[in-house]
Amino acid sequence: MPARHLAVLRALEVTELTITRHPDGPLMVFPRPTWEEFRDRINALPMEAVRWKRMFLGNAMDVDLDGSSRVLIAPELRKSAGLDRDVMLIGMGSHLELWDAVQHASHEAEVVKGEMPDALKGFTF
Repeated sequence: MPARHLAVLRALEVTELTITRHPDGPLMVFPRPTWEEFRDRINALPMEAVRWKRMFLGNAMDVDLDGSSRVLIAPELRKSAGLDRDVMLIGMGSHLELWDAVQHASHEAEVVKGEMPDALKGFTF
């Protein structure tokens, strides 16, 4: 766990995490209390969303930070996200995203080439 993310987790006194798949390809890494809120929101979705519920909930795995501030990610989750060598851990506010570095660069290039969503057009940077 990179120091900047570890500092936040320690400040929150979080050592338990939950990791699951994200539809864009990366893994989502939640502090356990935040995961429980997310899980409850997903569980509340109607039956027509069962396939998405299965993606998020069926792939979720609980992990603990070890004494060296590392987490063990199950092979099936690593494979689903294409994690092999170089990875990027990105803070997303409520959770982290774990990307294969090459896939992340490609994803960002697509985002930059695409049109800005209406929700951001009036946003001041």
